[in-house]
Amino acid sequence: MTAALYVIASYLIGSLSAAILVSRALGKGDPRAVGSGNPGATNVLRSFGKFAAAATLIGDVTKGVVPVLVAWKFGLPMLVIAGAGLAAFAGHLYPIFFGFRGGKGVATQIGVLTGFDWRLGVTFIATWLIVASITRYSSLAALTATLLAPLVAVALKLPSPLIGGAVVIVVAVFWRHRANIGRLLNGTESRIGKSRA
Repeated sequence: MTAALYVIASYLIGSLSAAILVSRALGKGDPRAVGSGNPGATNVLRSFGKFAAAATLIGDVTKGVVPVLVAWKFGLPMLVIAGAGLAAFAGHLYPIFFGFRGGKGVATQIGVLTGFDWRLGVTFIATWLIVASITRYSSLAALTATLLAPLVAVALKLPSPLIGGAVVIVVAVFWRHRANIGRLLNGTESRIGKSRA
């Protein structure tokens, strides 16, 4: 399999929206039509409950980590490893199977970063948990953990393509969270446990 085909395959894997597939399988409908309209674990939790949210989270993390780990397993070049992760992440944001209407990428990002280096994934999760427990803002926790990821990658002395991949993810996640950022700044963002995503 050529590098280009592998990256395309990674994008297709990322395009499998766990939120939509899980919600439909449970007879809950399309998560893009309820709550915040975001097909991600947070909106699924608030709209459809804990079981659906857990399944969504696992699915989104898995589709991020698998393409990266397989690339490592077969000894593909570092650029391809980074490219596979970014392609899976892009698939989540803009899924070809669901009209290019995807989620914000946090859970898939966790999978990609864990695939890059497990310590990077663990640090991300720890940062999210700490910030979320203090502020009760899921979006702020995600943005903080995302912003720190490239710095952690540098501290871990990861290869430059992986650091670059983490930087690209930062830009994409912040763009996808621009509405959340606006609400955080004006004090209208919903806290964890509230109904709005």
